[in-house]
Amino acid sequence: MSFKEHLKGKDFLTLADYSQAELAYILELATTIKNKHKSGEIYQPLKGKTLGMIFQKSSTRTRVSFEAGIYQLGGTGLFLSSNDIQIGRGELISDTAKVLSSYLDGIMIRTFSHKDVEDLAENALVPVINGLTDDFHPCQVLADLQTIKEKKGRLEGLKLAYIGDGNNMANSLMIGCAKMGLDIAIAAPKDYQPKAEITELASSFANNTEVTVTEDPFEAVKNADIIYSDVWASMGYEQEQKEREKAFATYQVNTELFSYAHEDAIFMHCLPAHRGEEVTTEIIDGPKSVVFEEAENRLHAQKALMVALMG
Repeated sequence: MSFKEHLKGKDFLTLADYSQAELAYILELATTIKNKHKSGEIYQPLKGKTLGMIFQKSSTRTRVSFEAGIYQLGGTGLFLSSNDIQIGRGELISDTAKVLSSYLDGIMIRTFSHKDVEDLAENALVPVINGLTDDFHPCQVLADLQTIKEKKGRLEGLKLAYIGDGNNMANSLMIGCAKMGLDIAIAAPKDYQPKAEITELASSFANNTEVTVTEDPFEAVKNADIIYSDVWASMGYEQEQKEREKAFATYQVNTELFSYAHEDAIFMHCLPAHRGEEVTTEIIDGPKSVVFEEAENRLHAQKALMVALMG
């Protein structure tokens, strides 16, 4: 069975559910689709198909990239906020899943609880894509891996250092790097490190690679090929901003920290960024930064994902 046949109808909840070969196929497809897009070629394998997009968390990149992406592929995207559907008024997720499955060809959901995404997928008859939860952000990491391969020419044998909160980005990066042959080092204060069970899960996928968690950002970036950062207070934790500013004060990505990485290291950030907090302006807007190419690749990686699952 080809990957095209194998992936059709599959859910995309976390990168842990996909093999290295499956992820490599999606990344290769993303490159092909990007090249078609850049050349102006019309490519509409999802003509007549509809993606429902449930947003319980607001977004810039997720909404625009999915909505533009399904349109460019010939389909239609329906934006569904909590105010637009009955989930926001207490309808069971299982009921919503069954009803939407009779109308749609795929569902993307961006929400808080990962359990809600699992419940939706368990009851839906069409592919469900995790656009973000408090625990995972797999679509972003697909775009990240695509960007790294574009900039470095490969994935295996590289080292990524993530500096900051052990949040959904750290979780998905650990799994994605371990699956695709990159070493990853997470540097975060003791009380903000990834959950032990997710670190163990990521480590279980490592094959001749290392998954490291440390409190020392300089140790993490030593010999790194990629330095990655995220905001200190993710969506839903804004009330902890002042407390987190103190905890993460020594975890800023700046010129001094960057000097410990390889000379040709690149900087990545999932955006939005708070310049002057987790990263200095000179780094994020400097020549080593690839954050906007990375943001653009959300479009192409997610188009590849939709084609693979909904095509």
